[in-house]
Amino acid sequence: MLESKSRGVQDYVGSLQFDRRLYRHDIAGSIAHARMLGRQGIISEDDAVRIAKGLESVRREIESGDFVFDPSDEDIHMAVEARLFKLIGQAAGKLHTGRSRNDQIALDLRMYLRDEITDIRRLLRDLRSATVELAERYPAVMMAGYTHLQQAQPVLFAHHMLAYFEMFTRDDARLADCARRVNVLPLGSGALAGVPYPIDREYVARELGFDELSANSMDAVSDRDFVAEFNFCGAILMMHISRLAEELVFWSSTEFGFIRIGDGFTTGSSIMPQKRNPDLAELARAKSGRTYGNLMTILTVLKALPLSYNRDLQEDKEPLFDTADTVKATLGVCAEMLRTLEVDATRMRDVVRDYLLATDIADYLVHKGLPFRTAHGISAAVSHHASDTGKSLSELSMDDYRRFSPHFDDDILQLSMERSIAARDVPGGTALNRVAAATKAAQELLISEGQG
Repeated sequence: MLESKSRGVQDYVGSLQFDRRLYRHDIAGSIAHARMLGRQGIISEDDAVRIAKGLESVRREIESGDFVFDPSDEDIHMAVEARLFKLIGQAAGKLHTGRSRNDQIALDLRMYLRDEITDIRRLLRDLRSATVELAERYPAVMMAGYTHLQQAQPVLFAHHMLAYFEMFTRDDARLADCARRVNVLPLGSGALAGVPYPIDREYVARELGFDELSANSMDAVSDRDFVAEFNFCGAILMMHISRLAEELVFWSSTEFGFIRIGDGFTTGSSIMPQKRNPDLAELARAKSGRTYGNLMTILTVLKALPLSYNRDLQEDKEPLFDTADTVKATLGVCAEMLRTLEVDATRMRDVVRDYLLATDIADYLVHKGLPFRTAHGISAAVSHHASDTGKSLSELSMDDYRRFSPHFDDDILQLSMERSIAARDVPGGTALNRVAAATKAAQELLISEGQG
């Protein structure tokens, strides 16, 4: 309690204003702890039952809005315990036997984060599904693939969207891996050295759904690498969303005109009524910066902390909560937005310049027996000639081609986007059959995850 301290100090050192969201996890952990104390004879069974019932009453009060948070309570642990004292009397004082606020908050954070990862993975699965649906809806639409934001080679739009499916699938795998390291029970570590009571940590782990027990009490109460790892996973995920959002922004511009985003995800200008600003995509792009900052915050908090617990660790929560909230909100609206996209296949095809086929000319010559570097040089010369004469590659004659190599035959005039795309018939390539197979594999993966 901080009653003897000034209000300014209480506000500065207190965390109740933001850690109150941990109430469900704090109460669930305390109930499991109380029941374990009763089973082990550390406190009486009657007291354990009274404590558990009292904690359930506190939970109901908070969820109904009847609970009054007292600013003098430093954190959610003290707020819950103070109310428990008022409900059941001195038996409440036995709840803290065999634990410290140090292992208590480590427990709450792990339980909270375990739930958040579950929610985020569910939302991420929906976003991944939205990218596959776009690939399914537009399986044969051709477009320019870009490098350096310059037209590079022809690809299928579906292939482009499935690239994001792969990114988001790796994000899901990272979160699943992070969840394994989160799901370790720290309770029983005490303040830092363990506790001098015959506690049953395995029982508490089973009650709370933890897969493992922490192996070192000092590590368990003092490290927040699982928080940093989650913030890293969130930052990488938001980076991928930001890349997609960037493409949606310029694809929907007048200059590109590749897509139309649904009206519910754009806004008009206050003075230019003709505009359809892709505000949601722009905000999704910007919010990645919040998660980057949150990652840097936790890394900075942790970087020089001696063992074991230090009050600096109070600063782990706000960036954690903000990343979780930002990621969940962004995933939800981005999946909705993707499902409103309308693709202008004609426009995508019309803006393609056939200089994209320059690599196909080099590949053509390789099939004629030339080394690739030699073929590349000839293709570059042909492309420069076309540019210098104001022609497209498709406008060149056989005489034009043969100026640069006798290996060109009439079939060089049959080069096209369709042939270029079809030629990339390798695993992971943009050939129509390969993209169709990749789309099907993605659908099957999503189905299997839904059944798991």
